[in-house]
Amino acid sequence: MTTNLRNQLRKRKRKLEKRIDKNTGYSESRIQGGKVKYEVPEKQQAISSGGLGMILELVKKLVLRKHINRAAPVFKFFAPYDESDHILNIALKLLSGGTCLEHLEHRRTDEAYLNALGSQRIPDPTTAGDFCRRLNDRQIRQVMQAINRSRQVVWKQQPNSFFDQATIEPDGTFIETAAEKKEGIGINYKGQWGYHPLIVSLAETQEVLYLQNRSGNRPSHENAAFLLNLAVDQCRKAGIQKIMLRCDTDFSQAEHLDGWDEDGVEFTFGYDAAPNLKTKANSLDENQWKTLPRDSRQSKTREPAAKKSEKKS
Repeated sequence: MTTNLRNQLRKRKRKLEKRIDKNTGYSESRIQGGKVKYEVPEKQQAISSGGLGMILELVKKLVLRKHINRAAPVFKFFAPYDESDHILNIALKLLSGGTCLEHLEHRRTDEAYLNALGSQRIPDPTTAGDFCRRLNDRQIRQVMQAINRSRQVVWKQQPNSFFDQATIEPDGTFIETAAEKKEGIGINYKGQWGYHPLIVSLAETQEVLYLQNRSGNRPSHENAAFLLNLAVDQCRKAGIQKIMLRCDTDFSQAEHLDGWDEDGVEFTFGYDAAPNLKTKANSLDENQWKTLPRDSRQSKTREPAAKKSEKKS
């Protein structure tokens, strides 16, 4: 940012603070319509998603395009788009407020948006959909691996305390949709049609390390251990010393706990209070267990929740 631009921003800020100061007069405080002019400039253009420029600079710094093209080769030749063009096109559409592939049509007909991307044109919704259908599960994971390799470049710029511990959290969430005939859709126990994606994220930075879409009737823990192991591997490659897995009871899979323990991975999982476990816990001697200390913020007394009023018959 140039000095001239900083001075302009400071000047605008001082002017605004003076304008909203309650000690100034109220003669023009009523909403009565301002002096608004609508013009179409010949040279200047504007877009609502001004952060695209910063995102594209980050893509260049991390050489992300090269990593994506190497990770998931789909095309024999480019005509004219490569794999990174399609993936970045969809990602930037989401960052610009789009929610589906059809919204690419709005972006590709926006001259200011195309200029911000530095592109003559971008793939239309039909072309983008065809590219998505070409990718299989393995290639999608390879794309996420490529993004995580670029992510490690950013992590290297973090302070030393960042590498003390990584807390990895898996979580499943249900995404409902009204389309009952989409590929891979399912119905859950509530009778809702949709998908049940699995997200594996880094708690310290809230970054999504891995994501897998699943049918709406799949259990939360399905394939979670595989993605957790990939996340552990990425964190170790980055040089993080201690790795903690943290999740709720749905992800407590006994067949994987010994392996993580032997590998030096710590974990904090909830576990369902099954009748046989309750019996074992009650049979323990007092010297074999101790009270779990709670965080002082969690131990504060809370007012009991108000009971729902009974419905009148």
